[in-house]
Amino acid sequence: MLHALGATAATSPLSRFIEDVFLLVPVAGRARYERLPDGRTTVVFRVIEEGRSGDVCVVGPRMRALVKDAGGVARAIILQFKPGWSTALLGVAANALTDRVVPLEDIWGRPGSELCDALLATRSLPEVLERVSRAIALRSRDSFETSSARLARRAVHLFEGGEARVERVAEQLGVTARHLRRSFTECVGIGPKDFARTVRLRRAVRMAATSRDWARIAADAGYYDQAHLITDFRELVGLTPGTFLKRAGSAAAEVELRD
Repeated sequence: MLHALGATAATSPLSRFIEDVFLLVPVAGRARYERLPDGRTTVVFRVIEEGRSGDVCVVGPRMRALVKDAGGVARAIILQFKPGWSTALLGVAANALTDRVVPLEDIWGRPGSELCDALLATRSLPEVLERVSRAIALRSRDSFETSSARLARRAVHLFEGGEARVERVAEQLGVTARHLRRSFTECVGIGPKDFARTVRLRRAVRMAATSRDWARIAADAGYYDQAHLITDFRELVGLTPGTFLKRAGSAAAEVELRD
């Protein structure tokens, strides 16, 4: 079962960098973690075998949906970064992590393994957030927010606000489309056109929660027509819209559909 803990993230010292926090708790020993492509980088702390072992991994931005069987995991805490912070906080460009799951130790070295050991010793979510806050504070002290990252976040805001054309977003931000593409890909991890595509997909999924009028959903979500919507679902999720929603409905508590 996946619980959104947005209020916890908003009041945490991490709120500058973290967009949301999720807690994954298996039901009857099993859980499926499903993440739609969204242009976000997450840090996942997993506890295995009731605290005897675990790991911390960085899950990069997705070009396609990610489905993982969480069997054997006692619980997992998922911290979703705001777009544009990968380079400053993790030390690698976001596009170096695209569609990858990388142990934090491989990125940070010894501090990554030390953070995992510290998190395994915690007994509550506030303790986890405090430990992560401390680790990120050490990283952010020697880093700075680049102009490219600020530009990328402004572009994210425009795309998620309804603008779909890269050229139009670049014009509003006062840069060339080429400059926007370069900055966006480096700082968010996927190109702005692909990002706009994920925004449109997630918009359609939210609309489908209250309607099955696919032609209307396609038009309102920004697709050319229903066939365009179906093509995007197949390419980004691997399923038709109807099949995806049937699966989501059968395990609604296990499916992550963040805004």
